[in-house]
Amino acid sequence: MQIFILISISLLFLSANSILCKMAISTQNIDAYSFTFLRIFSGAIFLLLIYFYKNKNLKLNLKTNWLSSFMLFLYAICFSYSFMNLYAGIGTLILFAVVQLSMILIALFYKEKLSLHKIIGVLIAFAGLGYLLYPKEEFVISLFHASLMIIAGIAWGVYSVLGKKSTNATFNTTDNFFKASIFTLIFGVLFVDFLKVDVYTFLLAITSGMITSALGYLIWYEVLPKIEIFTASILQLLVPIIAIFLSLIILDEKLSFELIVSTFIILFGILIALYKKRKI
Repeated sequence: MQIFILISISLLFLSANSILCKMAISTQNIDAYSFTFLRIFSGAIFLLLIYFYKNKNLKLNLKTNWLSSFMLFLYAICFSYSFMNLYAGIGTLILFAVVQLSMILIALFYKEKLSLHKIIGVLIAFAGLGYLLYPKEEFVISLFHASLMIIAGIAWGVYSVLGKKSTNATFNTTDNFFKASIFTLIFGVLFVDFLKVDVYTFLLAITSGMITSALGYLIWYEVLPKIEIFTASILQLLVPIIAIFLSLIILDEKLSFELIVSTFIILFGILIALYKKRKI
């Protein structure tokens, strides 16, 4: 029950990140880099305070763990820039479809056992995603921004798999955010010419950084070592479903017949994939 609650909170927070980012970017009062900068740095500061409170020191390891940190940065920066021209619901679907594929391929590389019901379930879930994203006359998407979200998905998939090695969620998540801040600064120095933000978008960015990112990823890293890579990848397919419904309520994005059908197909696939594992 504890694992179920932690997973539920984490998935809700992961979903809310898309909504907060789209809410901020769509105002055009903040640029994608500023959102990423505030998200990563506020998350890092918040986690450092938590870590210091728990351990009475700020011991960080500057010799290792740079790959996880870079993947966190790569995910965050591509995530923000992609939402300059993607709806929150569609963008999150692309993101976690790629996360799913990445984690499955990595699971196969690590020779993790894939049972028949898991394979059938994930194929059904992917069919739901394919049905939604299949080109239609009224469906227009920026290939450039979709490509950025694909990169973000690969990065998050690798980050999640690396999280299975975590033995101290608080330390590893804090360390990841601190080092991701360094990559964010380097990116800004090399590629960013201006910054733009107002009070409203500032609050959205730090909420994403401190709550839905820092706490969300801390909980996610706490859960990951306790579940299989494949199970983690399947569970993350719930994120776009949650994000779609949040986008309908908060962002007033369009609810189409295709969206409804694909949502049910994806959920059905998840239930089949988890049937033996969760005894549902």
